[in-house]
Formats: sequence, C-alpha cells, structure tokens
Amino acid sequence: MDILTSLMGGFAVAVTPLNLALAVFGCFAGTLIGALPGLGPVNGVAILIPVAFAMDLEPGSALIMLSCIYYGCMYGGRISSIMLNIPGDEPAIMTTLDGYPMAQRGQAAKALGISAVASFTGATFATLGLTFFAPLLAKAAIHFGPADYFALYVMAFATIGGVTGVNPFKTLLAAVLGLLLASVGLDPATGTARFTFGSFHLYDGFDPIVAIVGLFAVSEIIMYFESHATSGAGPVKLGRALPRLREMFEGYGAALRGSVIGFICGVLPGAGASLGAFVSYSTEKQLSDKDGTFGTGDPRGIAAPEAGNNAASGGALIPMLTLGVPGSGTTAVMLALLVSLNIQPGPLLFERQPDLVWGLIAALYLANVVLLVLNIPMVGIFTRLLSLPQWLLMPIVVMVSFIGIYSISHSTFDLFVMIGFGILGYGLRKLDFSLVPVVLGLLLGADMENNLRRALSISGGEFGILLQSPIALVIYGFTALMLVFSFGIAMRQRPGAR
Repeated sequence: MDILTSLMGGFAVAVTPLNLALAVFGCFAGTLIGALPGLGPVNGVAILIPVAFAMDLEPGSALIMLSCIYYGCMYGGRISSIMLNIPGDEPAIMTTLDGYPMAQRGQAAKALGISAVASFTGATFATLGLTFFAPLLAKAAIHFGPADYFALYVMAFATIGGVTGVNPFKTLLAAVLGLLLASVGLDPATGTARFTFGSFHLYDGFDPIVAIVGLFAVSEIIMYFESHATSGAGPVKLGRALPRLREMFEGYGAALRGSVIGFICGVLPGAGASLGAFVSYSTEKQLSDKDGTFGTGDPRGIAAPEAGNNAASGGALIPMLTLGVPGSGTTAVMLALLVSLNIQPGPLLFERQPDLVWGLIAALYLANVVLLVLNIPMVGIFTRLLSLPQWLLMPIVVMVSFIGIYSISHSTFDLFVMIGFGILGYGLRKLDFSLVPVVLGLLLGADMENNLRRALSISGGEFGILLQSPIALVIYGFTALMLVFSFGIAMRQRPGAR
C-alpha cells in the first residue's frame, strides 16, 4: 500500500500542466531524434540538456522531460530500421532483420504497428518493475561480478549464429571481425595504442554509431546505385497506410517474453538495451522459429527485440536511481545531470526526495500512453516515405546520415570513417556476410575485454575464476542448452533442405 500511495503522489506531480507539457514535448522530440540515423537516445538527451537549463526547470521537471526524450528515442529508433534498413541506434539493429523485409513486401504499416505495441509493452513492463521491484532487483544486480558479465557476453557470441540464419562459418568470421575492430584504440590497462597506425583520431577506437550508419546506410546506398540506378526501379509497393488492430498484436507473446528478458538485461549495470534486444531476439528465435521464417519478415522477429530494448531502457533507470550506477550510456548522461543539480542518486533517494522519484515514475506511465497514441496515427505518415521515388529518397538518406554523424563530434574524420565502413559493409554484403555479427562484435567487444581483464586481475591471472561463480555457471549452462537446441533444429531441418 505504501508503494501505491507514493505512486498516487507521483501522479499528482506528473499531471501538473508544466510537467505534462514537458512529457508530451519529450515524447515527440525523442521520437523524431530516434528516427534520425546516428543520433540515438544518448545524443538526443545530451543535445536537449541545455534546453532544460535554459528553461530554468526544477530538477524533477528536467528529469521528466529528459526521461520522456529517452523513451521517445527508443520508440523512434525503429522507424528508419523498418523503412530504410538503417538502424536509428544500436538496439534497433535487430529490428532490421524482420522489419525491413516486411516493408519490402508492402507491410510497413503492419511492421510499424507491431513495433509500437511491442515497445509499449516492454516500456510498461519496465516501468512496473521500476515501481515494485527497484530495490530488490538493484540488490540482485550488484552481485554480478566481472566473471558473470564475461559469461553473459560469451552467451551473446555463442548464440549469434542462431540469430542471423546464414552460414555459421561466415557468421563466426563476421563476429571475429567485429571483435578485432573493437580492439582498435588505447589498451584499457596499459594505455598502449593498438592498431591506430599513428593516428590520434583512433585513440578512442571506432564510434559504434559511426560504424553502424556506415555499415547500414552507406552500404545500402551503394547497393541501391548498383542494383536500381540503371534499372529505373520504382518505389516499394505501399500497402495499407494504417495497420489493422489485430495485426498490431501479432507476436504479442514474443513481446511479453522479450519484455522480461530485456528488463533483466537493463537492470544489469552496463549491459544496456543493445544486449537486451539481441538476447530477446535470439531467445525468441530458438523458441519459436520452427519454420525458419525469422529474418524473412516474421512479426515475432519485430516484437521480441522491440519489447526487449524498450524494457532494457526502463530497467536501466533502476541502478541509476537506487545505486547511483548508470545502467546505460543514456542514464550516464542523466546521472551527470542529476549530479550537476546537486542530487545524489542512491539508496536514500527514495526517502529524501520521494516527489522527484515517484513523479518521474508516474510520468513514465503517462509517456508510454502518449507515445502509443502519438505513434499509431503517425504510421500513415511514415509509410508514405516509401512512396517517394528512390532517386529522391536516397539523397535525403545521404544528407541525414552525414549531418547526423557530423553533429555528434563535429569531426570530418568521422565522416571518412563512416564512408570506410560503408565500403566494408558493401563488400561483406556482396560476399553474403551478415552485418549484424560485425556490429555486435564492435559493440560488445570492449566490455567483454574489460570484464575479462578485471576478472583476471582479481584472480592474479588465474582463468579458473571464470568458472567459480554460480551465476556464471548458470549462464554457461543456459548457453550450452541453447546451442544444443539450435543444433538439434539444424539437424532436423537438414534433410528437408537437401
């Protein structure tokens, strides 16, 4: 009852005219920012922090606005993934696998509707978890050590072959390439430059956002010029402008399962929405892909990662508020904002400033409803993008990609890196390699290496520490079961393939 009483007090804070207007503004602005390739929630929140200071907002109001921008960016990231095969941010990569094939079949409205409902499901589940289980889950997450995180990343790479559905050998090579790219930069332990070839621009390694936009957007443009520029191909068939109600709830079971998995990943500090989307998709593929339809436009392949990344985003707020430890890059930016406002997140925050915490939680409930109501009618606008001629649409994609990347660091070097990754992506696609393992290796490689180093530092170089934790052993056991299950399905499908 104390929780419900506090939540009612939070709603009294959230529905004040100013906070309600800030929530709606944050949802709308976040959706637009998330739809732009390259920006994503981290940059979206960072870009609009000066707006919060310029408006001289109270700390609670500023946090409500930025949190709604955060949620809106996670919603918006699916738009370019489905419509153009260009992820708006890292977690939206998994949505391209089934979302873009559906758009190519004239089912863009259906795909956008499914993703909107799945995003609402995942974000609402995470907000419920934030309401009722924040202290409990934060205590559980703090028991994860470096060896446990390393096991989590091993599971991600061990099951990567089941996600892409292409040649396992090529999948492994692509993942290794991603890990090699992740090693570029300064060694985290010694500070030695690795594979920088004397360029100080590479001391920080490759920015994942720059790599993603290059691999997907630039390579897509090159593929277009090769296959369509001379053929005079027309626009993709449009299909319905708005989805039917029953179509939006296809794959709802996958959305519920993805919500649970994504929320758990979000609670783990540092795991983030990328891992939540990936694990949600790979688990759903193992459980549900009996006919090999994932990767060809299966609604469950949209619902699972969309619910997973939105649930992970909400879950990432838990360690930030209860432990003062950011659960993702975006919450790290929000943590910096709170510290600058002389607010110290941690276990005592719920007691010392309950209006701020519960007002934020109540605003997140409202934000989920606003985003669902806002996004469903806008599906018709987004689907109209496909009716544009390709010769007009592609220059717009190029312009948005270059502006988005340049706005992050204001570095022309990043533009050349993006072009380089675009050429690499084009070559890999011509050789029938999936780009997803490359990106996942680049995203997770640094964290995997850092956790391995920490574990070995604790044990004095003994690799046995990787198998001493009960949590790690459970993760390794689950990984083995998933591998056996996937190999069993592959063996059963092989006679039919022949």
